Amino acid sequence: MVSPTPFLTLSSLLLVLLLCTAGVNSSSTPPTKIGNGYRLISIERTPDGGLVGHLVVNQKNNIYGPDIPTLQLSVKHETHDRLRVHITDAEKQRWEVPYNLLPREQPPVLKQTIGRSRKSPITVAETDYPGSELVFSYTTDPFGFAVKRKSNGQTLFNSSSDESDPFGNLVFKDQYLEISTKLPNDASLYGLGENTQPHGIKLYPNDPYTLYTTDISAINVNTDLYGSHPVYMDLRNVGGKPYAHSVLLLNSNGMDVFYRGTSLTYKVIGGVLDFYFFAGPTALGVIDQYTSFVGRPAPMPYWSLGFHQCRWGYHNLSVVEDVVANYQKAQIPLDVIWNDDDHMDGHKDFTLNPISYPQSKLSAFLDKIHSIGMKYIVLIDPGIAVNSSYGVYQRGISNDVFIKYEDEPYLAQVWPGAVYFPDFLNPKTVSWWGDEIRRFHELVPVDGLWIDMNEASNFCSGKCTIPKGKQCPTGTGPGWDCCLDCKNITKTRWDAPPYMINASGLQKPVGFKTIATSAVHYNGVLEYDAHSLYGFSQSIATHKALQGLEGKRPFILSRSTYVGSGQYAAHWTGDNQGTWENLRYSISTMLNFGIFGVPMVGSDICGFYPQPTEELCNRWIEVGAFYPFSRDHANYYSPRQELYQWESVAESARNALGMRYKLLPYLYTLNYEAHISGAPIARPLFFSFPTYTEVYGLSTQFLLGSSLMVSPVLEQGKSQVTALFPPGSWYSLFDITQAITSKGGLNVTLDAPLHVVNVHLYQNTILPMQQGGMISKEARKTPFNLMVTFPAGSDGEAIGNLFIDDDELPEMKLGNGYSTYIDFHATVTKGTVKVWSEVQESKFALDQGLHIEKISVLGLDGSGQASALEVNGKPVTNASNIELSTTKQNVLEDGGDKVKIVMVEIKDLSLDVGKNFAITWKMGPKVEDKRIM
Repeated sequence: MVSPTPFLTLSSLLLVLLLCTAGVNSSSTPPTKIGNGYRLISIERTPDGGLVGHLVVNQKNNIYGPDIPTLQLSVKHETHDRLRVHITDAEKQRWEVPYNLLPREQPPVLKQTIGRSRKSPITVAETDYPGSELVFSYTTDPFGFAVKRKSNGQTLFNSSSDESDPFGNLVFKDQYLEISTKLPNDASLYGLGENTQPHGIKLYPNDPYTLYTTDISAINVNTDLYGSHPVYMDLRNVGGKPYAHSVLLLNSNGMDVFYRGTSLTYKVIGGVLDFYFFAGPTALGVIDQYTSFVGRPAPMPYWSLGFHQCRWGYHNLSVVEDVVANYQKAQIPLDVIWNDDDHMDGHKDFTLNPISYPQSKLSAFLDKIHSIGMKYIVLIDPGIAVNSSYGVYQRGISNDVFIKYEDEPYLAQVWPGAVYFPDFLNPKTVSWWGDEIRRFHELVPVDGLWIDMNEASNFCSGKCTIPKGKQCPTGTGPGWDCCLDCKNITKTRWDAPPYMINASGLQKPVGFKTIATSAVHYNGVLEYDAHSLYGFSQSIATHKALQGLEGKRPFILSRSTYVGSGQYAAHWTGDNQGTWENLRYSISTMLNFGIFGVPMVGSDICGFYPQPTEELCNRWIEVGAFYPFSRDHANYYSPRQELYQWESVAESARNALGMRYKLLPYLYTLNYEAHISGAPIARPLFFSFPTYTEVYGLSTQFLLGSSLMVSPVLEQGKSQVTALFPPGSWYSLFDITQAITSKGGLNVTLDAPLHVVNVHLYQNTILPMQQGGMISKEARKTPFNLMVTFPAGSDGEAIGNLFIDDDELPEMKLGNGYSTYIDFHATVTKGTVKVWSEVQESKFALDQGLHIEKISVLGLDGSGQASALEVNGKPVTNASNIELSTTKQNVLEDGGDKVKIVMVEIKDLSLDVGKNFAITWKMGPKVEDKRIM
């Protein structure tokens, strides 16, 4: 839904940054060093092999408030590849991300006695924990610590400061924490979101990175947006060998992060310093380790990987019915139809408009679409309308579920007018929320829920009251103008903290257009501390509610996210703009969320507002068809932009989405891999090609899985695209007779007329595909085709896999009797080709009657044709229906010997997916008859 916050322009953002004071809000100006740090006065080992130490401040000052005099340091090697460094007040408990929201080990209990001060000169100590890849070391005065990689001694993090460094020593005040790390010049950093990064996926020196969940349109670059993910991945190439690691600062308070190329500084307005270091050394290894800690990505139902259509402005049910009918008429695949808030009665959650969405007609419509496998999802906002005749409100008041301010529910304004915000940190709220979802599901059997505006968004700021004698909202105008009677709240240090983060890109107060930061949650928790957890806590409560309804796998789409959100929800990148720039930005944001452990992600296809051009919408569906989450969504005030509105866009959609639906088994298998290891569905190219440094900053192409590369057109008026091909052989997915091969990598200008998107499959891959269709339920019943790719003209091997299950089940795993996993293998050695499978848990696949109809093998030596075909050890004779054919492939090379290659196709196989098979043949002398003799 459209952001109520007026959007910023790039020029206004740059002006603000230029005017900011040195060291506080400008990342391009040398910072002011605050204080002289702390000294370590005692340290000892704990029984579990960790360390506990105490720090005292060297020299107090009152910049941003008084220093906390004594700190407790705890260090723990939690796993072979995860190290935790935790620093907090030694005398009293401080706010931390709740352990029930993000389960993890508790740090040591605060010690009340401080050890005897050491008066020895500055020393350096190093702790080497057996079995750990990470080594922790420290200096005592001023205190600093470093984390090194044991295998090669590389320093991954170093907070020690000297005069030549652009940062100071550790600062720890009640509302201002500062710590920094040195970085080598050649480190490539990724992450620190959510924001729209105009320079691409790599962090860009001196760009601002502010983390604080905010409802501000995603068209604003370098601005704190809907999510807070204080984690970055660091990729370095050392002597030709790639090493990746990741650093998480688990803190939910607002923060500015200043990246200057050779250093990175955190400035945080509360909480503790709770660092987690993940050793990698591969990018996939980092994500595996990270999601093992924060939570594995949620399993997604199969249908969620189909195409989705939404619009804010489907004013009545007949419009929705017409949209579904027009997609079917245009022969464009569609799995899910959505409603924004149009179905609601007066914008109130869990209601239906009795005139435009009468319950009886909506039920009949849902019966109709459910019968063919289509799904229906609606939006709910967290704000509950203050309305004494509204049952949801009545029950909320009765159960005391709302966030408080001065012992009364905090009053805000969102779409229904005056609202209260549920407090999802309160167990009673979680139960009440689940009951409201149950009640609504009995009224409308929705297939998923879309939780929006959960940063939380407020059209007003401060302390508000409902005006007397005037209507609010007025029913006219844009709808997001504040119409409550409000006054600013500045009387507490929570509402006006001493350090101002660069909130909304303009140093707005932390309570601007959200819940007042001095408002109170359950158990006295301040909104100041818990603000960025709001959408995360709502996702957890919503996931619990949906899973408890019918025991089915939930689907939740959340705008606001935090560390660990991927375990419960998918994400879309918010209110983007129908421009070429925003199309390009969407790729970087999508790739970042894979690093954040939220792999089910996508942007509003064709842009949320204003109306895109016809050409842009053509190009956007050619990208969006390959987002993990693929949805067209438009604004109330924009003209209609469903994919059938232009015939040219419809043609591009049929082409691109037609391929997506053939790839659904591959995407679903990637969904399974994401769930068990965190592996992103959409990935930067450096995940698969970490030694090829040319791709470290590549943000205009991306991979699905390890080997399927999308190279879209992202500029107006172009009918070609220049794409970078890492070393090896690549095969065009839309025309498998075309191949590109190189030894050192190659830039290639590809033809890309309006309805064409270039997608290439890398060598050594076995890609499972089906025949597609108009809806995933039917597409997944069609026969399989295995596409096998070898290095052009060379001996080699290829692998692939396939996971299938009952996608209604909450859990996605093997061993429950309702899933099957297949490993595919292929080799070519001295002219002998072999393709075979190894099946685990065969029963489910056999019960589904799935079979493989065709195998296509690409990149074989072109000097001969296939013969002597055997299937499961038996020769195939001329009497068989199985057909073997050989077709020449065209190769674009970067020089050297010309390679002649062919592809071999075996058709009409009818191999059971649930049974092991083995197929062999020889590439012998040329024969005229393409059928086997």
